[in-house]
Amino acid sequence: SAQPWLADHAVSGVVVLPGTAFVDLVVHAGLQVGCGRVDELTLQAPLVLSGDGAGVTVQVVVGEPGEGGRRVVDVHSRPVDAGGGWTRHGSGVLAGEVGAGGAAGGVGWSWPPAGDVVEGEGVYAGLVDAGFDYGPVFRGLRRVWVGGEDVWAEVVLPDEPSG
Repeated sequence: SAQPWLADHAVSGVVVLPGTAFVDLVVHAGLQVGCGRVDELTLQAPLVLSGDGAGVTVQVVVGEPGEGGRRVVDVHSRPVDAGGGWTRHGSGVLAGEVGAGGAAGGVGWSWPPAGDVVEGEGVYAGLVDAGFDYGPVFRGLRRVWVGGEDVWAEVVLPDEPSG
């Protein structure tokens, strides 16, 4: 209820935390320990957001440095009012900072990328058919480029973003 714009992100009528919010949480935690790059993040369970004001405690756990300074990271939550266990929503691997020129590991890339172009509205039509209900805050996808297994996206915020 403190972030009403999140209601614009629903799957089959249920409001869930956007995947990009998990990325933001993991990046923030990684920056605290000098690992500002997400090498891998697998989402395992949605974080359902209730409209009744019930709070959720979120916990991001960053492991000790391993090979090459990489660290394991996990994201968990549990309802504020419940004394039960934690639900793991995602796990991944953090690595050192983004390299020169903004490219991970110093690997260069150009914009726009090569690949087949898909217009954003075409993507949203397919998402609606799959049960995703995105309000205006989450309709910033303009174009997607697909090249092999790689996907790039051009995304913009609305003119008057809220939240």
